Amino acid sequence: MYTRIIVAVDSSHAANRALDEAIKIAKDSAATLRVIHVLDDLSIYLVTNPYAGYYTGELIENLRQEGKKILEQAHARAAAAQVQVETVLYDDLGLPVEERILTAAQDWPADLIVMGTHGRRGMKRAMLGSSAEAVLRASPIPVLLVRTP
Repeated sequence: MYTRIIVAVDSSHAANRALDEAIKIAKDSAATLRVIHVLDDLSIYLVTNPYAGYYTGELIENLRQEGKKILEQAHARAAAAQVQVETVLYDDLGLPVEERILTAAQDWPADLIVMGTHGRRGMKRAMLGSSAEAVLRASPIPVLLVRTP
């Protein structure tokens, strides 16, 4: 069925549920799972102002370290389920999250993308946007969205 599954994680409940689902699919399909974490330019932009108390370099390094921890935990969960797993941290800060995920899936190449979604509607969705929705709309390969209640 699937041989190369990519799942994006960020430590949110939605991403953790997506990881669990990706692990199940990878195990059932004997697929390789690639777990990715993408540093988000927007988050850095929003907190790097004179009142935030961070220097940009310090913040980026903190985000890198947190990303590595997230990936280590995801790797451990997949390995415990006896799934072949690899992890990649994207910290180049050049692309929006959804574009980085699509590029990563194309470059690897994955045959399934798994992502969590919060299922926001209305004003929250308009203000926060949805990387999952953007990936779903633009992806040339199947995308599985795992919703969090």
